[in-house]
Formats: sequence, C-alpha cells, structure tokens
Amino acid sequence: MTKTAQAPLVILHLGLGSFHRAHQAYYLHALRASGDTRWQFAGGNIRPDMAHTVAALDAQGGAYTLETISPAGEHHYTRITSIADVVPFEPTLAGLIARASEPATRIISFTVTEAGYYLDGHDQLDAAQSDIVADVAAARGTAPMPSGGSTIYGALTAMLRARMQAHLGPVTLLNCDNLRHNGERFRGGLLRFIERVGDHALLDWVQNHTTCPNAMVDRITPRPTADVSERVLAATGWADAVPVMGESFIQWVIEDHFCAGRPAWENVGVEMVDSVAPYEEAKIRLLNATHSCIAWAGTLVGYHYIHEGTHDAVIRRIAFDYVTDDAIPVLSSPGHPSPVDLPRYRDVVLERFGNPAIADTNQRVAMDGYSKIPGFIAPTIQERLAQGQSIASVAMLPALFLAYLQRWHAGQIAYTYEDQAMDPVSAHAICDATDPVAAFCADAVLWGTLAGDAQLTQAIRTAFERVTLFVRNYHP
Repeated sequence: MTKTAQAPLVILHLGLGSFHRAHQAYYLHALRASGDTRWQFAGGNIRPDMAHTVAALDAQGGAYTLETISPAGEHHYTRITSIADVVPFEPTLAGLIARASEPATRIISFTVTEAGYYLDGHDQLDAAQSDIVADVAAARGTAPMPSGGSTIYGALTAMLRARMQAHLGPVTLLNCDNLRHNGERFRGGLLRFIERVGDHALLDWVQNHTTCPNAMVDRITPRPTADVSERVLAATGWADAVPVMGESFIQWVIEDHFCAGRPAWENVGVEMVDSVAPYEEAKIRLLNATHSCIAWAGTLVGYHYIHEGTHDAVIRRIAFDYVTDDAIPVLSSPGHPSPVDLPRYRDVVLERFGNPAIADTNQRVAMDGYSKIPGFIAPTIQERLAQGQSIASVAMLPALFLAYLQRWHAGQIAYTYEDQAMDPVSAHAICDATDPVAAFCADAVLWGTLAGDAQLTQAIRTAFERVTLFVRNYHP
C-alpha cells in the first residue's frame, strides 16, 4: 500500500512587505531547500495598501527573487518559494480568517511596525486611538468581522475567534518586529483588546491556547526600486515584478516557546534561545538607535542615503560615541556580561550601514521617531541617569531628532515624514514654543516618566547646541 504524503503545516503571515520576504520567508525557504518541507507560508495583508505587490506576488504563485549584497559588493540571487498561498486583501478579512481557522495552521506570524501595537508609555493598550476604537466596535458585532480589522488586534481577534468556534487546537502568535519584548507586550495588548470587546469566552481561550514568544529580527531591507528588477532580469533571466533586496547579514533569535510545533529553524541558522533579552537589547540600542541617529543627522546636512552619513566622519563619531560611551556600559558590566560581543557588534553594524550597494534611504529609516525615542533611546538615558552617569553622548540622538522635527515643522524636509505615533498638532506646538528644548523634554509621549527631568533637559539642551553648530558649519 502506498503511503500518502502528509500535507505541510502552515505559518500564516500577516504583512507581505519587503522585510518578511527578505527574512522569515528566506529562512523557511532555506529549510525547505535542505529537504525539510514539512512547513510552508500562507500570507496576506490586513490593510489595503501594497495591493500591487500582493497581486503581482499572487500572479507569480508566491515566488519572487531575493537579491543580497555584501559590504564588499557581492551580489547573490535566490528564488524564494516558501510562500505557497497568497491571500488577496478584502475588507472583511474573510480569506485570512478562513486560513487561520484551518487545522494545518499552527503559527500566525506578523510584521507590523512599532507604532502598530498602539501601546502607551506604560505598555498598556492605548484604547483611545481611533483605529482601536473602530476595531473594538467591529469585533463586538455579530458577524466574524463586520467591517474588517485595520489593526493587528482587530484582525487577530477575528481569526482566533473563528479558530475557537471551529474547536481547533492551540496556535503560536509570533512577532517579527523591532518592538522590545515584543511577544510579551503584544500579548498584553491583545488580551486588553479582547477584554474591551467583552468576549470572555475568547479571552479564556486565547489565554489557554496561544503562546507569544519574544523574538529579535535583523536584516536591512530597503524599499525596492526599479533597478532591482533590472538586475534580477540581467542575472537570472526572470522578469520578476516583485523582487526584494537586502544586505547579506541576517539574524533571527527566538525564544523556544511554541505551543503547536514549529519548523526546525535551528538547522538553517536561527538562534533558538531561552531568553532573547540580551540579543534584543544589543540590536535595538546598538543597531536601531544608531540607524535612526544617522538618518536624522544625514537628513539635516542634505544626504539622501544611510551610507553617506555613515561615511561622514562627524556623523559616524556621534554614532560611535553614543554606543561606546553610553549604550555598551548599560548592556554589559563585570558582574553581568552580555553574551554578545558588543564592541564587535558595534563595528559590524557600522560596516553594514556603510554598504553603498544597499542604498538605504534616510527617509525609510528616519520615520516613526515618536516610537523610536521611547523605544530605542530613552531606556539608555534612564539607566545611565539611575547609575549617576553622564548622558552626554546618548543625548545627541534626541537632539538630532528635535532639530529634524524643527526642519519638518518648517516644511524643509526633502521627503514625506511618516510617524504613526506622532500627534502633528503637539509636534508643531513643541517647535513653536518659546523654549523648544524644554517643550520637547516635557512631552510624555516621548519620555514617559522622564518627561520634564532637569538632567534630561540640560543634557539635550547642550547636545542641541552641538547639533546646531554641526549643521551650521557643515561643508560637503
């Protein structure tokens, strides 16, 4: 008797943007290419953006080309085939809900953005946000999702409710974002959202049938430009409508806390660990914060790309000093050493940022400052102050953002600045204030419990003077 092959298990991914396709989909492709084909991706978006990308990806059967470029300029091309099912967007999210409630779906993963979790300074769901209010109202309806869900909480509430009603087993919810402690914080937001919906049966089911591992992701993935398709065609002969490109460096660290099975990712380089915290902190403070620093500074002096700012001696020194003087000391001490070689990590990061072939734009990296200040930068300031130490070097980063914000306020940024967490009225008011530095440092959205702190204000005032002098005296 012939043995029937078992159908693959499914990871349903929400957010078919460039990062997912250059990172998570790449890892699963590598695993499948090694002969382990037990898992595959299905994916779609919970918002109507990227309609062209999703349609083109669907037309190509989920396949696309990944171009990677090393700091030495080496190009490599891989045709990624791990996305087996592309789910077209529809306002009711019916297609995604149906796939979430299939027995083969064991993991639901997602890439959103830091601001897309709608958390306040105390890591609580900001239930007053209009998107959250709308999704709570929709989730209270009698249909699975009467008007669709525009937030990750609304979408997953609909999916998990359908899964519960189908009497299916547990499912792991896996963040693939830069949010610190992302699994824990997302879980708190989701449970709070369901509480507001008033679905107590679902709340109990989610608490007992899901896990949310913390994870750390890393690969610089710029927005694709037309020349990527041209290079792919020249190198492979395939007219790919939706290729992606990224740097050769890649990293994924995940806490091994899955409740319904998982791929053997460790066989293709994923680090499965008990705690992601030290890796996460190294990445967020040494990479993410530094990235934003270079983007804000580069924009202020007229650079277009990240690599241009990285090769500028003054901007590079600002970034280097921030990491060396303030970030590394709070991440590693004689009594509590980090498992990460932090000085080497710093140097690798700057080497990566200096890769001209990536052509990563300041516009992409500079966005969402109102999430990045509290998420990437304020923790280092808070810990240094608690230790009675100087914050002179780290204060340069928020000072750069304030100068950037003033440029935005004056309509002098050469591109459209995007920031989901920013209230434009409040931001303009800071820039119009008699003392913009004091107004900036008093903003609770940016600083939480640090808002109005005298040491913070003085340090940023001094740093802002340095930034102003640097920009005024800059000569290309």
